[in-house]
This record gives sequence, C-alpha cells and structure tokens, in this order.
Amino acid sequence: MANTQTALKEAMTSIEGTLGVALVDYSSGMALGTVGGGKELDLAVAAAGNTDVVRAKVRTMEQLGLKDAIEDILITLGSQYHLIRLLKGRDNQGLFLYLALDKNRANLAMARHQLRKIEADLEI
Repeated sequence: MANTQTALKEAMTSIEGTLGVALVDYSSGMALGTVGGGKELDLAVAAAGNTDVVRAKVRTMEQLGLKDAIEDILITLGSQYHLIRLLKGRDNQGLFLYLALDKNRANLAMARHQLRKIEADLEI
C-alpha cells in the first residue's frame, strides 16, 4: 500500500507525459497532496476548479436518476489531457485523483490503466 505522496510521485514518474498530479477532496475543493505543476499549471487552482466539474456531474447523475458510479472524467484541450479519477472504496468517499498530461507525449489508455493501478495501491 502506498501513502499519498508516494502514490503521487509514482504517477508523476510512471505515467508518460505527466505535467502534474493531485489528490483532491471534492467536498472542500482542497488538494490533499500535489506533485508537479508549476507556473503554467497551478494545481491548487486546478483542484478547486475540477471540484466544480465533479460536483456538477454527480448532481446531474442524481437528477437523472442514474444509479451508476463515475469511473473517470476526461477533459481534452488542444495540448493537454486532464483526467479526473474518482476514488472508490469505503474510506475514499469524496476524493479524486487529478492528472494533467501533455497530449503529444501521453498515451491516454496507458495513463488510465496506470492511474487505476495507483488508485488500487493507495492508502489514505
């Protein structure tokens, strides 16, 4: 089992094209941990903004009466992928992993696969 910082570092180093990664509490919008980012990618701002995305999708699913779980949310920009993976499990309610990728260097399918693996090993 990996702790938060170890899991985030693993995502940063093992997923090709990663620009930054964060573990976010979407009830508060606060990042519980971040690795990467920088001047071009403020992970605290991204965490808060993507919290709104997650909340909107959860609310919409409730209004539609969908009895399913969100696996991940993908936002595709011109030069980046932004991947939001909601954590599952009884202790992980209200948390998501946020991953920003360089679109030219990343393999989206592999990134999703690696993020699932990191989630499975994560212990909060």
